[in-house]
Amino acid sequence: QVQLIESGGGLVQAGGSLSVSCTASGRTIRIYAMGWFRQAPGKEREFVAAINWSGGGIYYADSVKGRFTISRDNAKNTVYLQMNTLKPEDTAVYYCAQARIGLGDPSRTRYEYWGQGTQVTVSS
Repeated sequence: QVQLIESGGGLVQAGGSLSVSCTASGRTIRIYAMGWFRQAPGKEREFVAAINWSGGGIYYADSVKGRFTISRDNAKNTVYLQMNTLKPEDTAVYYCAQARIGLGDPSRTRYEYWGQGTQVTVSS
């Protein structure tokens, strides 16, 4: 059974930085794209970033481009999201997801497994 466990969320002031990570168990992430999504209260879950199986293709939502960095360590079965210059509107539960294929995609339907989420709160 595949499990994705996120960690590293928390509370940070606007302008600050936070890093979240997601470690998979039950199946290697080596040949699958990985993604990060987020969901704020009362809003739809939205795409944040995705990375191809090899790390060679990376995609970001326009709202986080230039501030967030997604990376992966296949040897550790872990994907990371470094978040800089955080804004109050970045407040949400952040979810990692493992895709069905090796290419990253912003569509939620492309992802097969999801973590339980980690809360990120940015105060103004």
